[in-house]
Formats: sequence, C-alpha cells, structure tokens
Amino acid sequence: MKRIVVLGGGESGVGAAVLAKTKGFEVFLSDVGKLKDEYVEILQQYEIPFEEDAHTDDLLCNAAEVIKSPGIPDTAPLIVKLHEKGIPIISEIEFAGRYCKAKKICVTGSNGKTTTASIIYFLMKNAGLNVGLAGNIGKSYAYQVATENFDYYVLEVSSFQLDGMFDFKADIAVLLNITPDHLDRYDYKMENYVKSKFRITQNMSDNDSFIFCFDDEVTVEHLDHIVLKAQQLPFSQTEEVPQGAFLEKEHLRARYRNSDFSMLIQELSLQGKHNVYNSMAATVTAQVLKIKNEVIRESLMSFKGVEHRLETVLKVRDVLYVNDSKATNVNSAWYALESMKTKVVWIAGGTDKGNDYTMLADLVKDKVKAIICLGVDNSKLHQAFGNIAPMMEDALSAEEAVKKAYELASPGDTVLLSPACASFDLFKNYEERGQQFKEAVHNL
Repeated sequence: MKRIVVLGGGESGVGAAVLAKTKGFEVFLSDVGKLKDEYVEILQQYEIPFEEDAHTDDLLCNAAEVIKSPGIPDTAPLIVKLHEKGIPIISEIEFAGRYCKAKKICVTGSNGKTTTASIIYFLMKNAGLNVGLAGNIGKSYAYQVATENFDYYVLEVSSFQLDGMFDFKADIAVLLNITPDHLDRYDYKMENYVKSKFRITQNMSDNDSFIFCFDDEVTVEHLDHIVLKAQQLPFSQTEEVPQGAFLEKEHLRARYRNSDFSMLIQELSLQGKHNVYNSMAATVTAQVLKIKNEVIRESLMSFKGVEHRLETVLKVRDVLYVNDSKATNVNSAWYALESMKTKVVWIAGGTDKGNDYTMLADLVKDKVKAIICLGVDNSKLHQAFGNIAPMMEDALSAEEAVKKAYELASPGDTVLLSPACASFDLFKNYEERGQQFKEAVHNL
C-alpha cells in the first residue's frame, strides 16, 4: 500500500489526509505545532495516525509522496531533506485534482482573489449550478472531493499552492494582477513570483479560457514568454477589448462570442476601482459558463462583500470604521486608500514582507491625517511616511490602535485598518487581527 505523508495539520492538510485515506492509501499526518481540536476529531474519526508538536524524520522519510501545507516554505530543512531523498512533494490542490472530474475555475492574483472567487461562486449558485468553493477559502478542496459531489469548483489559489501543482489543470483560469508580495518566499526576485502565478495556466488546452487583466503591465509583459494554448480573454478599464470586459463611459461592458453584457458601474454592489476589476473578471467567467445576463446583473447588484475586505464595521460619533485586515500587501492597501472619499486615520503595519511603500506616498499626502502603526517593528513605516503624515503613533494591540484612532479622528473621517503587512507579529492571522479590530470598535 502506497504511503502518503501529509505535512501540516490545518484545513488543507487534514482535508488531504481524509481524501488519501478514502482512496485507500496508508496515511500519516505530521505537524510541528499543536492541532486544533476540530481537526484532531476528524483525524480520529477517519482513523488517521498523526503526530503534533514534532516532525519525526523516520516516520516521514519513508513516504512514497508528501502533501505539503502551503504555509511551509521550500527552504525548510525537512523539505530540503525530502527533496534530497527524491520524494515527490505536492500541494493539496494537486492531489485532490487527481480525483476530481468537476470543471475547475481557478482564481489567483496578488489582490482580489477571495472577493472574485466569492462573486463567481455566488453567480454560479444563482444560476442553479452544482458548485463548490474551495482552495484558500472555506472547507478544503481535498475534503470536499472526498465528501461531496459537485459538477464545478471555484478554487481560490495562492502562489504557494501553485508551486506544488504539476499535472493539475484549470478549465477556466483567472489571473487578476501581479504586484510584489511574498517576495521573502521567492528569494526577493519578482521574476520567481511571476512564474509562480503563471503556473495557473499550465496544462491548459485550446478549449480552456484564460481571463486576465489587460491593465496589469507585469501580466501582459509575460504573456508572450509563457506558452499559452488557452483562449485569452482580457479585461480592462483603460481600453476597449474585442472579447472580454472593458469600461464604456459609466458602463461595465463584456463580450464573449455572441454574448454581450452591459450594466452601470454605479449599480455594482461593491464599489471602488479594484472591485470593478473583480466584477469584470467574474462577468467574463460567467459568460464563458453561459450564465444568462439577467443572472449576472442581479448577482453583481446583490453580492455582499467578503469579511475583512473593506468591511464597514460601525459609525461612532460620525466616524466610519472600516476593517480591511485582509490587505496584507502594499498594493491591497493602495486600493483601500484609493477608494476612500474622506480624510483617513490609517492603521497599518505588522510583519513586513520586503515592502516598498513609495507607491502609497501620494495617497498618504492627499488623504491621510494620521497613521497608527500596529506592529512590533514599525521602523520602515516611520521611515516611509515620517515626513509625509501629519501625525504618527505606535500601538501594540488592536484595542490600543482603535483607542488612539478614536482620539485622532474628527466627525466625517474614516478609520481604516488596512495594514499592508502580514499579521504574524501580534496575531495568529489576518482574521484574528480583523476580529480584534471589530471588537475594539464595538467596545468604544
């Protein structure tokens, strides 16, 4: 019996272990940290042996194949050792794809993945399709392949997941944008990160569709270098495209074969330039799937946003508090600041991933009246904005940041948590950071 070892006991790892078990493999799961009770229960239910708080080499190095959690870097000593032994290492998505006959719509990009994947899923549900949502979002893909029977999957896929994907093929691939992110995982070389993102197009055929942003210079620059068989469907806010989506005055227009779609951008439930891009990508996807125009229109008008992504929390003394904790890179924070219509008290900071803040300078000059740095080491933020922001303060908790923001904001202002950094210095993840921010706002 083939032995499969799963490294990492989070959502992705436990799902992969369950699928491997249901397919008759000998499975062992190992996590260097402590497992959540809910995951321990699932592993016990499926009688899957596991270890926590340790990696025991002897139990791992006899695997025929290893399924690695996306959070574990390739440079980790254990991964290097497994590679040296010639043991194949794949991602959960690669593994689950082998057992999945459903059509796969895969969404990647530095920003907007969760929102766009969620809109596409919402559109497909509204069209009556039997569809699952997985990847970086919701229940793991592998777990759903083991326990559900969907005709379609919408998969939000990160670069880390793509790095471990080899034979997997998307039927529709959506690449939203490529901006510097996670460069610490790519030897601080943008080119490595770009190649990783373009892996979403590997193995695609002439019958498949590649939907991409025509306004994203990095994407367009690399189109010719990467062999693409799939039909290319661009979306753009700057020029008209023959097939794909574009802006025509105040209308979002989309054309695919004989289908022609149009709606006022003011009618979109999600506003802001970045959300027009997300809506365009979702619209073209829906057209490829032959979803009717009225379903597309109604869905784009009624979709409710994603938690921790420009989420309105509360108004307190005529100051609006907005939770954008999911903005873990500079480009994401740029979109958030760009969409603000008032003066802003900006809460930023956390674990820096090799960030370059220069692209935010003009927005900070124009819109930001104070910056509150929420992080253990805020030196780079002070360096970037010390001479631009009228006021800068430091905070070591969400509660402290919100209290300081409350004191600095005037009626009509917005307090925006949009960190531009990862959360791991003070929080378990961006969700916990957003949750604590919301609680602090409700406690004002």
